[in-house]
Amino acid sequence: MILVNMPHRIPILFLAVLSSCSAFITQPADPNRNLQLLRNKPLSATASSSSSSDAVPASAATSSSSLDRQPTKGDIVTVNWNLEPRADFVAEPLFDTTGQISFVLHGGNYLPGLHELVAAMKPGDAVENTVLDAGWGERRDDLVVKMPKQDNLDMSKINVGTELMLANGLKCVVTEVGEEDFTIDANPPLAGASYSANVTLVSVEEGPTQLLYREDGNEDDRQTGRYGVATFALGCFWGGELEFMRVAGVVGTKVGYTQGEKEKPTYNEVCSGTTGHTEAIQVVFDPSVVSFEKLVHIAMDRLDDSKYMLNQVGNDRGTQYRHEIYYHTSEQREIAREVLNTFGEHCKTELEQATMFYDGEDYHQQYLLKGGQSAKKGDDTTIRCYG
Repeated sequence: MILVNMPHRIPILFLAVLSSCSAFITQPADPNRNLQLLRNKPLSATASSSSSSDAVPASAATSSSSLDRQPTKGDIVTVNWNLEPRADFVAEPLFDTTGQISFVLHGGNYLPGLHELVAAMKPGDAVENTVLDAGWGERRDDLVVKMPKQDNLDMSKINVGTELMLANGLKCVVTEVGEEDFTIDANPPLAGASYSANVTLVSVEEGPTQLLYREDGNEDDRQTGRYGVATFALGCFWGGELEFMRVAGVVGTKVGYTQGEKEKPTYNEVCSGTTGHTEAIQVVFDPSVVSFEKLVHIAMDRLDDSKYMLNQVGNDRGTQYRHEIYYHTSEQREIAREVLNTFGEHCKTELEQATMFYDGEDYHQQYLLKGGQSAKKGDDTTIRCYG
């Protein structure tokens, strides 16, 4: 790799050819900016540290808990929608784009533009052929830069279509090579792409507000609304979150830290193993579609043989990677206990009361979806835990 200074003092690291322009389309160049997909804030009601076959049943979408008002952050919204790419934009969607979907408003998943659109609607409202940004943002002229050729560069490797990487991690592609210079474009390949959407807001329901468990049944700590909350520690939280996002009936997920001593810990502090926290996943689900017992089985299947390891999941070791199920109700406690008992006395997965859950940093939320892995309901594609 060679580090050189670009015009405007933008440093660049030259790598070997990684892919052609066409292949590069399959994954956005800058997941911190261009895949603004899921850039909404995590689910509410906790402390913060920094396809149509899976449609929600009509009975759930029109339940007596439906509210006749515009939704607010943390509400569960159900919409009928259809998404079509505009112009010649073609990309494999990473989420369901037709039929009926339910999600936590401003809780991530789908497109930021969908959340913003729905937030201004009331049940029964419909819009047709509205334009939604596809998640890569607008094309920027300032990300197209002409570079002079330099003696310390192997120009035989600099060709149209060569993918390079900036020192800040942003990828770019060589678009033109002249006798004295060459041009790079750091825009995401799909910058400016958009969808045409038809959206009808079917219902607005109150999301769950309780996140703690109290043995004495204190009413202040009881869950409100008809949606359930489940919390699991399954090692690194990225893969586990995507696993739950693919489950029909799961309407919201977020990752964070729980069971530790320090308030509002950071990721680095938790990774040090000194705070007592676990990396955890919190799931909001519709119990009329998926049961808590089913979610527990999914969690245990995810652990596989790691369920028999102490303070370890796969190659990740440390108390922050201990695997546990956190119950929010006495019913959840009994269900989880029955499932755990089926794995025998050598199972190391613990059962604990749900305590304060501190939201993980924004960049951790729905991390693998941002990295290009599908969150479609029912998708059984192998999950790659590290992007």
